[in-house]
Amino acid sequence: MFTVDPDRFRYDDALGTGVRGRRVLITGAGKDRGLGQAFALAAGLNGAESVGVHFHRSAEDGFDLVEALGSAGVNAFPVQADVTNFGDLWATRSYVIEQMGGRPPDLVICNSGLSEAGYSFGRALREVADESLAMRRARVRQHFLDALADSRLVIDTKVDGFLASTHLWAGEALHHGEALRLVYVSSRQAVDPGRSVPGYAVGNWAVLQLPEVLAVNLGSQADAVCAFSILLPFVRTGMTDEYADNERVFGRWQPRMLETHEAAEALLELLAQPDGELARGLFQLDVGEDPEGVAVGWSRLALEIESRAPSWAAPKRYRDPTG
Repeated sequence: MFTVDPDRFRYDDALGTGVRGRRVLITGAGKDRGLGQAFALAAGLNGAESVGVHFHRSAEDGFDLVEALGSAGVNAFPVQADVTNFGDLWATRSYVIEQMGGRPPDLVICNSGLSEAGYSFGRALREVADESLAMRRARVRQHFLDALADSRLVIDTKVDGFLASTHLWAGEALHHGEALRLVYVSSRQAVDPGRSVPGYAVGNWAVLQLPEVLAVNLGSQADAVCAFSILLPFVRTGMTDEYADNERVFGRWQPRMLETHEAAEALLELLAQPDGELARGLFQLDVGEDPEGVAVGWSRLALEIESRAPSWAAPKRYRDPTG
């Protein structure tokens, strides 16, 4: 299905400078009313040269998005792959480059992600009246297995998927002598975890290290790839609809949920900035009160590590065994 209004994703010319003329690949762009779909529309309708719409299972929605972009004159194409299956992901390489006129993407937005159904992390299941001990053991075991399988899929999609996409497309950019921008979509839950979704919080935290890890590994070629992470608040999508009226969930961050076209507009504002302002950055999207609605703006986070000896730790001295 395709149910959004494309006109909401057409912005002022100045906002299009970060996507205009670029070859854009967006992972996790298939779901209708999803963030990936919003980013694809924002890129395509504001001047991108081509847009790769990646999806895994959301084939119907993904093809509908490609068709909608194509009808607006955008060179859009579908890319189906499981980002956690590295052979599957590698198989997209030559196809994507071919669809982009023989050149690799120069803007990759790593957006793939899932969320858990929710479970009480670290807590025992509530007892059931008159339940036998054997039945309780069986029920607790199954809950344990199901919950951690859910978390593992969430973490694998976020961490393995982003890591593999980075390895693939950074390598292709350097091989072709092309500059590349990599955007990692994280969540404010990475630094302010919510209840019941431990895999989601951990997975989103892990991707905050990718820009720095990539720069260290590229060494003298680090300037060829501008990578940064964005931490988004609650945005109304198919994954978050059930919380849209629950202020206890989103209220600690914002007066209301953002719409996808608002989040996409904010991303374009960020992409319009020069590489020097973005490289290795962690950018949090803040939503505050405004007399006419909400005020949306970016802040740059600094994750600083402080090292100090605890009060109980005294230095230990050892003799040189060869002395």
